[in-house]
Amino acid sequence: MVQQRRAQWIPVGVIVLAVVIDLATPTDVSSAPLLMAAPVAAGPLLSLPGIIATGGLSMAVHAVLAWVDGTFGWKQGVANQLTLLAVTVLAVLIHRTLEGQSARTRRARQVAAVAQAAVLPRPPSRLGDLRIAARYIPAEDEAMIGGDLYVVQETPHGVRVMVGDVRGKGLGAVSAVCADLGAFRYAADEAEDLPRLVTALEGALLREGGRRGGQEQDEGFTTALIVEFAAGLDAVRIVNRGHPPPVLLDARGTATVLEPSQEAPPLGMAALGTWSFPVDTYPFPPGSTLLCYTDGVTEARDETGVFYDAAVRLPHLLRHRSLVGEPPTPGQILQLLIEDVGRHTGGRVQDDQALLALHRPAPKAERLSRRPRV
Repeated sequence: MVQQRRAQWIPVGVIVLAVVIDLATPTDVSSAPLLMAAPVAAGPLLSLPGIIATGGLSMAVHAVLAWVDGTFGWKQGVANQLTLLAVTVLAVLIHRTLEGQSARTRRARQVAAVAQAAVLPRPPSRLGDLRIAARYIPAEDEAMIGGDLYVVQETPHGVRVMVGDVRGKGLGAVSAVCADLGAFRYAADEAEDLPRLVTALEGALLREGGRRGGQEQDEGFTTALIVEFAAGLDAVRIVNRGHPPPVLLDARGTATVLEPSQEAPPLGMAALGTWSFPVDTYPFPPGSTLLCYTDGVTEARDETGVFYDAAVRLPHLLRHRSLVGEPPTPGQILQLLIEDVGRHTGGRVQDDQALLALHRPAPKAERLSRRPRV
């Protein structure tokens, strides 16, 4: 916003520069060409009245300068005035064209936002004692939605979670996301354990690939984390199908990468063979946060090609945050991570990022005892 306000002064700066050049040069040197640039610069920067005012000011300044120099004739006077008028009209047309494009872009973004809310609704902020935060950062602002997904669901078997990344981009990927989410929402309630849930997801993806045909039938897949919390939240069970491993943050901010005990391929590749996949169980004590994300985070690189390492960076971020205030909430943890990834990449979002933080609060007395002393 500040930069936009500063940019609005560019046309005035061009006019001032033209006056300085005209006064500092011989009378046979005209600053009219520079004055003509002022209305053009105003076209994308100012409102319609501002553009007209800039054009009128340019014409007035030119007339005064030509009168001071004694050169206000047909060649350097009237002809330049007519040219300035024509350039101002051109700037108005440019402004109206850009306004129309901007309006279409806003409508497209509104439609995309509605589609994202329908396809990828934000999880509830709380399920029982479990606190939840989710963020989706598209690689392209206009896209709003892509092939990354997350879903959190309370089931008869406990809270179950899926974080995934569909192969491909565009509408095809969105179609696969819908298939994944629909299959998960049904199977999460019906499957008695995680192996049966994963098997149901495999079948859904194979059927979706068969309907889509072509390359998607043979190469359509989804990397995924399937997570299940025990009834008392004292443990978390994870199946990792080719996805970046999650990070477990304890109450003091120490980060542990939960690598799978055995590698397994992404979902949707059962037609190529049969693989076993373990269900890994980890303690989830009070004050812990499970942080899941897609490869838009793990594959974010700086200008030298170094990948971002959340397990290394997060403890530093959380320690600093705890020293200056209360321990961060799940939403604040995600915001810290997103901002740090942005600093690492220089502000370049290289791939979609889906992030999910699941937190088990510690008792109040325990939280107070763990607050850092300064």
